[in-house]
Amino acid sequence: MSDPGETYSIPVAFEADEEDRRVVEGLLGRRVRFPFRVAVRDEYDQIVVIENYPFGVSFEPMPTWFWLVDPEINLEVSRLEAAGGVKIAEGIFSAELLDAVSNVYSSGRNSLLANSGLEIPARRVRDGVGGSRAGVKCLHAHSAFHLAGGWSPIGSWVSVEIGMNRRLRAVS
Repeated sequence: MSDPGETYSIPVAFEADEEDRRVVEGLLGRRVRFPFRVAVRDEYDQIVVIENYPFGVSFEPMPTWFWLVDPEINLEVSRLEAAGGVKIAEGIFSAELLDAVSNVYSSGRNSLLANSGLEIPARRVRDGVGGSRAGVKCLHAHSAFHLAGGWSPIGSWVSVEIGMNRRLRAVS
């Protein structure tokens, strides 16, 4: 599949219903271009994290597997990042641990592709949490992965740092 105009069918599991799409687009303040499904909701059934498919319908890559869409949690994570949270996390967690987290993240995301039956084009999704090759690129991506049940000690650390105390439940 090398034709830039070529498309494929979105996996059914990633076809969000109209209500979830409307809510997510309202939270993001823009149209969502990638197939997604809701991964985490809070105790009030509000959407907290979405899971993106690794490619858009025209094979444009989406490096961020899980996306934090909750405005309150987003704000708290942004505050932590603004206070130097990325550098602090890189000082706390070893390069080896960060590499291991990136490998787990990439393996999980890539397993979606391996099970899709699609012939994946040469322009692959960049490896690592949120597309990072090394280190910590984005605390939001680590948080979303952690909240969705993924192994990210960085996301766990962020939850502690921001005083995360909401009740959440994984959906997918």
